[in-house]
Amino acid sequence: MSDTYDPPKTPLDVLHEDAQVIVVNKPAGLLSVPGRGEHLADCLLVRVQTAFPQALLVHRLDRDTSGVMIFAQTPHAQRYLGQQFENRQTRKTYVARVWGRVEPKTGTVDLPLIVDWPNRPRQMVCHETGKPAVTDWRVVRYDGDTTRVRLFPKTGRSHQLRVHMQALGHPILGDPFYAEGTARYFPRLMLHSEELRVKHPEDGKSMKFRALPDF
Repeated sequence: MSDTYDPPKTPLDVLHEDAQVIVVNKPAGLLSVPGRGEHLADCLLVRVQTAFPQALLVHRLDRDTSGVMIFAQTPHAQRYLGQQFENRQTRKTYVARVWGRVEPKTGTVDLPLIVDWPNRPRQMVCHETGKPAVTDWRVVRYDGDTTRVRLFPKTGRSHQLRVHMQALGHPILGDPFYAEGTARYFPRLMLHSEELRVKHPEDGKSMKFRALPDF
């Protein structure tokens, strides 16, 4: 990853807003929360709180990942949503473009992950000390030497989708950590949080939020 942080200056893309939640479409290249140091202060949380001062963090996406993120408007909503993420009661769908021709057209990666300490924030597969991590995949279409896939994480480990696709031999295009050679040289990480399903904090009803990828 480049040492320079030059986040996009795109306006806030609000997908949904009510008394309990705010849902936005996060651009690629923008941190979810502030990093260490003044140069890493600009982030989606700060931008959301500029428009909605009471907004509270619920979950995160990697800096290079785009797509649906939900924020709470009240402490109750933050707890209610946070428990859903913690207990794996949310349903998340990602779209990715990966290197190579993924076959078969559907499958599951079940590989435990742990931080690669000397090379953090990189993660790695470790069957001895890794935490359980499971991802389902489905091919959308083939495009030359690449494949568009939908990814359905059953767990929420750091860099889970990126490491799992690399482990299959199909790294996500533009990934500065896990792709090599031609697969690495794309204008952005081709990973997007397309859909998020949660139960609403007010009435417990299931809600679905979607944002289409820009790749």
